[in-house]
Amino acid sequence: MWRAGTPDPVQVRRLQSIRERHAIEPLVIHTNYLINLASGDPEIHARSVSAFRGELDRAALIGAQYLVVHPGSYRGTSVDEGIVTFVDGLYQAAAGFRPRNLTVLLENTAGAGSHLGSRLEELRDIRALAGEVTTLPIGYCLDTCHLFAAGFDISAPAGLRDTIRAADELLGLAHVHVIHANDSKAPLASHVDRHARIGKGQIGLEPFRRILAHPKLRGKAFISETPVEEKDDDRRNLETLKSLAPRRGKPGVRPAVETGAV
Repeated sequence: MWRAGTPDPVQVRRLQSIRERHAIEPLVIHTNYLINLASGDPEIHARSVSAFRGELDRAALIGAQYLVVHPGSYRGTSVDEGIVTFVDGLYQAAAGFRPRNLTVLLENTAGAGSHLGSRLEELRDIRALAGEVTTLPIGYCLDTCHLFAAGFDISAPAGLRDTIRAADELLGLAHVHVIHANDSKAPLASHVDRHARIGKGQIGLEPFRRILAHPKLRGKAFISETPVEEKDDDRRNLETLKSLAPRRGKPGVRPAVETGAV
């Protein structure tokens, strides 16, 4: 649905209480999947701008630190036009909005069809252009399934090193605040976005151990978006990630919540 209601103040207070009790940080929101700020269709673009503004307002209301958004599809236009259209949508949606402690995170994509964001250069260019026209703080969310499907071979030690080096050089790892930890049902460079349970896909268990242990990724917020095929799959995926995380020093997995994600 394009429209969403305002969170109940009682539920907001309950959420804040639960976060305090369990030391859940950060709180991350994933935007409505209908939102396509890169669309060249005037009606879809306008509805996306309105819906994204609603996401900003709700994120601020519940005290979220991060709002994750897909760059969207530029179908019918060019990559450069899609980037400009996306940034224009950010500019319109953020008019009069005070970010406070909220940062918008651009999520990388698998690169199917005309979707922006499978190339790190596109994410970099979006953030750079947006910084010229809006005061919204902008960072990145990297999805392991999307990276793999886009052609980054994070299943191999050398491929993971190359991927992290590229992310650091092009995006700046200090700006990567959240990592979606998902295995991939589709093979490397397939450009097919199909999440799998941790260790049950094409990436495998050991690569996730390396990802969680990498010194440049330690302390990032890892969030699982894996499919629920059997009861308690979410819990099992979380326990799998915890079992792969380093046991000593700064934890590789820390409590985090993302709302709105599938």
